[in-house]
Parts: sequence; C-alpha cells; structure tokens
Amino acid sequence: MKKILSLLLLLQVSLTMSQETAQEFQDNLNKEFATRAESPLTEEDFKVFKALEFYPIDEKFIVEAKFVRTPSEKVFKMKTSTSRLPEYKKYGELLFQINGKDFKLNLYQNLELSKKEGYEDYLFLPFSDLTCGKESYIGGRYIDMRIPKTKTVTIDFNKAYNPYCAYNHKYSCPIVPLENDLAIEILAGVKKFHD
Repeated sequence: MKKILSLLLLLQVSLTMSQETAQEFQDNLNKEFATRAESPLTEEDFKVFKALEFYPIDEKFIVEAKFVRTPSEKVFKMKTSTSRLPEYKKYGELLFQINGKDFKLNLYQNLELSKKEGYEDYLFLPFSDLTCGKESYIGGRYIDMRIPKTKTVTIDFNKAYNPYCAYNHKYSCPIVPLENDLAIEILAGVKKFHD
C-alpha cells in the first residue's frame, strides 16, 4: 500500500510540474518567497519583499525541442558558487529553434538527488543568455524538468528562475556550464532581484 501511495504521489508531482502554467509557476514562486520558512531571502530583503519581477509571459519562449538521450556520459563534478562540487552527468540534449535560429541545451542529472524518493526522474536545465548581467541574474537561470517520455519536449522559458544564491550568499548554487550559454536574449522568466 505504501508503495502504491508513493507511486501515486510521484505521479501527481510529475503531472503538476508538467501541467502547471507559467502564471501558476510564477504565482507559486512568489508565495514561496513570501513564506518565511521557505524563502531564500535575507532577513533584510524579506521584510520589504512584495513580489519577484518577471518578464511578461511570452508564448514565443515556449518551444518544442527534440530530445536526444546521451547514455554514455561520464560523471563530473559541477562547479558551484562555493567549494561544493556535486556529481552530475549529462543526461541528454535539447535541440530547438527561436526566431528561426538553432540552439542546443544540455540536460543534467544530479546523482545524489536522483536517489531521493520523488526525484528519480528529476533533470536540471541551467542556462545563461544575453540578458544575464543586464535584466536577468548574471549567473544564469534554471528550469526544472523530468526525464522525457517522448522524443519531443516542451521548454517553457517563462518558468525560468534564479538560483537561491542570487538572493542570499549563504546558498551554494551550480554554475551554468559554458556549453549552456545561449547567444540570444531570453526575455522570459524571472528577472534579477537587485539592480
């Protein structure tokens, strides 16, 4: 019975993540930041926090990508904003177009996280783009994904969020690998927190 319940919970989490609209995602992120127990904000910032600033939701930045599995990748230690070096492996590649131009992003799997219940199929999509350091966080942004069940997946850049270390230096955050730097402005998702 426990196994069935945990399977149902996992399925529900997976479905919620994929079915959640960009607006729901952004609203939930704002609720998280406004809740003291969940917020990564410093005490000083939390006292004056109203809401995160997002780009307007834009369907142009919801793209269909071809998923290519890369099964023989070696485990590597991903650099972070601290001395922590978590183990990841490249899980696959996402090939897509924006404005008629071809782009590629690598999807990664955190080995430690993949051993935790509910995160077995969790994948990490970090990226940086030409807005970084201007309107968006200099260190790039993240999108959460699940292991694709088909050869085509949807990337919704409107759900891009900042790493916690964009708000508070006490956090250790993965640094976006250079191969995930996009030569385009991704005018979607959360903007930088401080000017």
